[in-house]
Amino acid sequence: QVRLVESGGGLVQAGGSLRLSCAASGIYVSITAMGWYRQAPGKLRELVALISSVHSPNYADSVKGRFTISRDNAKNTVYLQMNSLKPEDTAVYYCWGGGPYWGQGTQVTVSS
Repeated sequence: QVRLVESGGGLVQAGGSLRLSCAASGIYVSITAMGWYRQAPGKLRELVALISSVHSPNYADSVKGRFTISRDNAKNTVYLQMNSLKPEDTAVYYCWGGGPYWGQGTQVTVSS
């Protein structure tokens, strides 16, 4: 079975930082293209960042220069470092493990 468990969300003031973690089981992040998506109330789920072994990381324009996706193969974990957070970053953030595999989501709320 594949499990993707996000953590690290929370409430932060605008300009602050959070680091989200996605701990994977049943897949190996070292060889799997993975990503982070987010969904705000009333909006569609949107791509935030992707990471793979064949391309440089890909980011939504809205987060370029602020967010960084990375992985720790030894821990089989993918991270999303979020800096200079804005209220419009408020959303539930989901880890995507390729194909049909999604985490349960973690709430990020950025206050003004």
